[in-house]
Amino acid sequence: MKNIKPIYSINFDKIARNPKNIIYLIYHYTGMKSENNAIKRLSNKNSKVSCHYFIKKSGIIINMVPDKYIAWHAGISCWRKHRNLNDKSVGIEIQNAGHSNHYPQFSKKQIKSLLYLTKILKKKYNIKTKNFLGHSDIAPERKKDPGEKFPWKYLSKYKIGIWYNLPKKTSKLRNIEVSNNEIKLFYFYLKKIGYCLQKKQSKYLKSIIKAFQRRYRSKIINGKIDKECLEIAKNLVKCGLN
Repeated sequence: MKNIKPIYSINFDKIARNPKNIIYLIYHYTGMKSENNAIKRLSNKNSKVSCHYFIKKSGIIINMVPDKYIAWHAGISCWRKHRNLNDKSVGIEIQNAGHSNHYPQFSKKQIKSLLYLTKILKKKYNIKTKNFLGHSDIAPERKKDPGEKFPWKYLSKYKIGIWYNLPKKTSKLRNIEVSNNEIKLFYFYLKKIGYCLQKKQSKYLKSIIKAFQRRYRSKIINGKIDKECLEIAKNLVKCGLN
């Protein structure tokens, strides 16, 4: 690919995989203030983490692990029937200091490069629209990235990640309580979307609700199900997954 510079990491599985096994693309942010330190960490054998691509603040794209190898970016993860998604995904790290460091906006150059790279990978591996994920989607207990400032709605215009189609007045449903049956229905929709609900503990379920809100309803991220969340989830299942 043009305009992509190699800075290779040694942190990957050395056996090449079948390209047909690549069905997901997972977005991350680095969560580190220093871009250079983030690149060093992703290259350091002691860190045991890596990614396939790294997008700098300037928009420069770095290839750290060739696609045909399994990079170590997803960790303990789950989506639909799949566990530990490293072997089935391409991982893209975007330089951003993250929630622990005042969580800045992604730069316009980063988003432009992200779209450019994602379009290439989507076509190359025939990745389905519903299979573009954030780290928090697949590991909600551990991760918040790429976070609520990530441009999911914008990317969805290019069939990169699902989005919903609801009138603006739906926001009036915000903070309106739901019944027990509606709570069950919401969790049913989450499973349909792909979120893993293998644990029933309230803390775990709250982390999944927050992951959902962080991606689809970023105005309020409180881990509480309300009528607006229910309508968004319903619409995603009805329209977004088709």
